[in-house]
Amino acid sequence: MKSSYMADEARLAFRESGVGLPVVFLHPTPLDGEYWRPLTENLAGVRAIIPDLRGHGGSELGDLPVGGFALVPDAPVLTIKQLATDVLALLDHLEIPTALFAGCSVGGFVLLEIWRQAPERVRGLAFVCSKPQPDAAANLSKRAATITQARTGGCSAIFDGMAQTLIGVTARHHRPEIVAELRARMTLTPEALAAVQAGLATRPNSLPTVATISVPVLAIAGGEDAGVTATEMKAFQAAPGGCEFHLLPDAGHFAAYEQPEKVAALMAEWLRQHED
Repeated sequence: MKSSYMADEARLAFRESGVGLPVVFLHPTPLDGEYWRPLTENLAGVRAIIPDLRGHGGSELGDLPVGGFALVPDAPVLTIKQLATDVLALLDHLEIPTALFAGCSVGGFVLLEIWRQAPERVRGLAFVCSKPQPDAAANLSKRAATITQARTGGCSAIFDGMAQTLIGVTARHHRPEIVAELRARMTLTPEALAAVQAGLATRPNSLPTVATISVPVLAIAGGEDAGVTATEMKAFQAAPGGCEFHLLPDAGHFAAYEQPEKVAALMAEWLRQHED
């Protein structure tokens, strides 16, 4: 079921399916919540709550602050803090006091902020192809260049490239149609793309946050993911609540879409500890 709610004067979209443990799934950029559909169709016993993050899919971008990204000082900034606030507002809208959370890429960055803002609402955190480290200098420069390209030439060429580089080589070889499937879900406007890139550039170092996570953590890395390495994801093993780590050697950055059955199976086993 697809619906919407209001958060900070923006109308945001979400969908729900299934019954059972409430699990909030946060998608990677520049995709939308449909990223999780193949996985949730293979995951029984959960109430899947899947928002389109602000500016993505059916969700409005809203009014954003300007000036937080030093390399592009006139860019709007969709902060990780704002995205976390939006998700917590969705829990309030649904009257869900506590939930489990799963996030891929930027979705994982948001999970770390949710833990900082409202740890009492978190029962467990599952990270897929996401990391706690901040951007390196080279990544900051790349994000600035992406903003410039989006503003001058639009998003099409950027998304064409992402559809190739973010999907693992194994998935592209065995399922070539996956490129067109995911490319069709990349619908951000140039303004939204700029805001997202600025927000990613200004996200905090979350390594100190990992050291405070007292709930169970699941970390799933893709061996073909050049942007988030298995070594970086092993930093989640410092979480005092315990971390279950898995490497899918033939998966790229969009691992949960590339291999939904495998990721769903790992997640189902991890979720059993939360069954009443």
